[in-house]
Amino acid sequence: MNIKDYVIKEKDYITSLRRYFHKHPEESLKEYNTAKKIEEELDKLNIPHKRVGATGVLGIIKGKNESNRILAIRADIDALKVPDSKDVEYKSQSNGYNHACGHDGHTASLLGTAKILKEKEKELNGEVRLIFQQAEEVGQGAKVFIKEGYLDGVEEILGAHVASHLEVGKVSVTSGPISASCDYFKITVKGKGGHVSAPHLSTDALYIASQIVVNLQSIVSRQTDPVDTVVVGVGLIRGGTTYNTVAEEIVLEGTTRSFTFESREKTNKSVEKIAKSIGEIYGAEVIVEFRDYASPLINDEKVSEEVAVIASDIVGKENVITNSPKRLGADDFAEFLIEVPGSYIHVGTKNLKNANTSVAHHNDLFDIDEEGLLIITNIEVDYILNKLL
Repeated sequence: MNIKDYVIKEKDYITSLRRYFHKHPEESLKEYNTAKKIEEELDKLNIPHKRVGATGVLGIIKGKNESNRILAIRADIDALKVPDSKDVEYKSQSNGYNHACGHDGHTASLLGTAKILKEKEKELNGEVRLIFQQAEEVGQGAKVFIKEGYLDGVEEILGAHVASHLEVGKVSVTSGPISASCDYFKITVKGKGGHVSAPHLSTDALYIASQIVVNLQSIVSRQTDPVDTVVVGVGLIRGGTTYNTVAEEIVLEGTTRSFTFESREKTNKSVEKIAKSIGEIYGAEVIVEFRDYASPLINDEKVSEEVAVIASDIVGKENVITNSPKRLGADDFAEFLIEVPGSYIHVGTKNLKNANTSVAHHNDLFDIDEEGLLIITNIEVDYILNKLL
């Protein structure tokens, strides 16, 4: 690998920050101490910053005044409500919470990027916006930055995610759709309770909800092009009171996922239509609610090609993957890509000598090989230097 000297020099800085954040994880929309620590680091670096929402942070490196070019780099900062079962010095001290997806590494890498770019600030022919984004896990943080106008004027945006399915030294930079949309739905079925021995005098919400669950599967099997990829899943059923009473109210919760805006809209409309139609057939009131967590994540071709060249210089062309299979996991970086061209890359953090670095994201043993963070920082820095020097 060809990690640049200016990145190697910051290895201890990046690693220590990652371990600090790993020790002190905070859940989505409650990243108060995380934001405070980020601000403290930006203050040490003399980088101006501001809060975005309650817990997001925007840092700004201005560069030369004669240019109006603006680039952005994003790191998500929230953790998960997952216990930390690792036996390591930097194990989570926040009971029940864990950086089990690697956002601690993203945050530390971007602070490393910030430190290096600040040292080169006078050479930069443009502005860099450092986006430390809250609430990725619940699909809320990107929208706050967009709503408050911090993507206005941005020419391109880059984001990076650690990847336990890729060995250290591998980088995935794939153009086009790479991650699915994620929409949450809640279906409430309101029937009429009664004794199970007289079902004709009741409206059985549980039976109706069961019919909805079964019929929702027809969206994929009979309403979707077989070569398209769509998921409709129900993960929770809640309701009823006792074994011999007809359930009066049942709640279903689930998700839909797709890779195009057209499929997303069609699928969600079908969920609502099927649920309400079945409710009408059996005389129940059905209420359908949706929450938009993330759009399909579609990388810009031109930006991805440029980033792939930069990554190749660092890890070697043979270690850059440009045709990675689409993944049904979602990320609200997708919202930024609707606003401006950009690319979201995945950087390997798996080390075969450490089993915990190979487990799935969101697992309670999840860990990373921190060498991968140097690659993230190097790509982020060189991306900016390639554009603004």
